[in-house]
Amino acid sequence: MKKYVGLDIGGTSVKYGLVDENGVVTNKNHFETNVDDKDKLLNDLVAAVKEIQDIEPVEGIGVSMPGVVQADGFLTTSGAVKYFTEINLAQLLEEKTDLPTKIENDANAAAIAEKWIGSAQGIHDYIGLVLGTGVGGALIVNDQIYRGAHARSGEFGWMIVEDDDVDVEMGTLNFRGATVIGLIRRYNQFSGDQVDDARKIFQRADDGEVLAQNVLKSYYRSLAKGIINLEVAFDPAVVIIGGGISNNTEFMDNLNKTIKEIQAVHNSINNLQLPEVKAAKLKNDAGMIGAVYQLIHA
Repeated sequence: MKKYVGLDIGGTSVKYGLVDENGVVTNKNHFETNVDDKDKLLNDLVAAVKEIQDIEPVEGIGVSMPGVVQADGFLTTSGAVKYFTEINLAQLLEEKTDLPTKIENDANAAAIAEKWIGSAQGIHDYIGLVLGTGVGGALIVNDQIYRGAHARSGEFGWMIVEDDDVDVEMGTLNFRGATVIGLIRRYNQFSGDQVDDARKIFQRADDGEVLAQNVLKSYYRSLAKGIINLEVAFDPAVVIIGGGISNNTEFMDNLNKTIKEIQAVHNSINNLQLPEVKAAKLKNDAGMIGAVYQLIHA
């Protein structure tokens, strides 16, 4: 069975492991992302590849990371790892490892992984949303990632879902529907006790705290509006929600409830059967799995 190295580069850490041709991940490990030193991070990536190679021979490297990624591995943007912007990371890694390398946007990788062995198996047209620091996304059409004219398709976090006359960006899905710069940021705006974990907000709401309840209500409505906009624009078979918050069944239940409430008062769509909104299956391994899938099917 053929094996590959999967790398998932995030702003905080890099996850890596051995991924086989069935999408099974073993020998998982991680290291801290050095966001200040490009050469140090490149060396760390190469060391991770060699660590996996010492376990078993590999056919290539699949890399998931934030940013606008062109088909040849050139990064137009690179998220928190800013010094990778406007370089061809695939070419660099191939030169250093002598292995074929595929770079994929993290939200695209997570979405296509769900098609391979996750919640979108057998589904040909769907949308993936990843709720984290911001909102990442991917549009899958006829089993393929739709990239758009400038490889920017799926930047759903830039959509404007609320009015904000002072700063338009504060009304975008990123700043209203993401877990960190959306939910946690808005709660901390009004709370004297700053939190860094969304689970605390859910717990405080369950305990009867009015602020937490109101912030969550606003959060659900903003996110639901963004999802409805995507559903009526693209008519997917399903919308798959990824990110740590999607593991919370209370969150998924309340999100679907809010979507139905908004749909009920929207006269043009209140009688339609909107696509199912459900949680992703693959969680933290999705980036590695999806990047390797793209390498195998390049």
